[in-house]
Amino acid sequence: MVDVISLLPVKHKRNSSGWITFNAVCCHHRGENQDRKQRGGFKSSDEGWYYACFNCGYTASFVLGRSLTFKARQFLTWMGVDFKLIEEINLESLRHRTIHGLLETTKQTVPNVEFAERDLPVGLELIDDANSRHTVYIEYLSSRSLDHTAYPYMVSPDADGRLANRIVIPFTHQGMLVGNTARFLDTRTPKYISDMQQGYVFGADLQRESWHHLFVVEGIFDALSIDAVAVLHNDINSKQIQLIKNLGKTVTVIPDQDLAGMKLVERAIELGWAVSMPDWPNGIKDVNDAVITMGRLATILIILQSRETNKYKIEIQRKKLVKRLRA
Repeated sequence: MVDVISLLPVKHKRNSSGWITFNAVCCHHRGENQDRKQRGGFKSSDEGWYYACFNCGYTASFVLGRSLTFKARQFLTWMGVDFKLIEEINLESLRHRTIHGLLETTKQTVPNVEFAERDLPVGLELIDDANSRHTVYIEYLSSRSLDHTAYPYMVSPDADGRLANRIVIPFTHQGMLVGNTARFLDTRTPKYISDMQQGYVFGADLQRESWHHLFVVEGIFDALSIDAVAVLHNDINSKQIQLIKNLGKTVTVIPDQDLAGMKLVERAIELGWAVSMPDWPNGIKDVNDAVITMGRLATILIILQSRETNKYKIEIQRKKLVKRLRA
């Protein structure tokens, strides 16, 4: 495969989370001032690459085995890659599709869920532990037992008003940016402001083919705590059900242990999915609380030990929990 990293500007740097930063190539093409603060970010993997501008918000992505999207072609053009090489990259990607892969695609009976590509909010910076202005955000993530280098968390320390004091978490689907949520660290409400498309499930891109189990949770920090997927509310709509089924794994739903979370249990029973309602220690309401208190491994083990597949037993557990919550 063509090494896109070799095409990046000579002046660039790589941070501890694997992002390569350089002067963004998109801003002046989009009517913004030319970037001179190395606010363009590029990250690659065996499956493809992702570009994000933390100045004007432009994003582009590429997944190996698929055609180059318009924005991926646009990004490569702005990087100075000629048309012929762009077509070579596209053809090489398509050749990567094996006969087996094509057969698997043909056999798929559940239709794919599609989302529109979105740009990031403008003026963001990728969290960097070398930047003292980012310390408060890193400390917040640490307080929730989250590694700030394990996901591309973004911040805007220079922003004013409601755009300040927030951590922005990008939403991706099959390597493409499709939205985001901002978690505010102050006491004002709402705590979250999101750009979320209907049917989106956070964390699908975190799943690995070798994993057999899929944990379904409600909140985004719950998902980030144990590499689960989050439906981001206390119900699961039809598009989310379709997307989760497309992942082809054994599903276990882990509801928040409050009255609102019981709606998620009812939906899981309808779908024939397993449910885990652990007898958490006092003060623990959700998965992230459990990870903070007991650690990630202990939390996952308890979830698996408490997993129930019999719908009648799940309903009995749900009623017991509701009774306790109302007491």
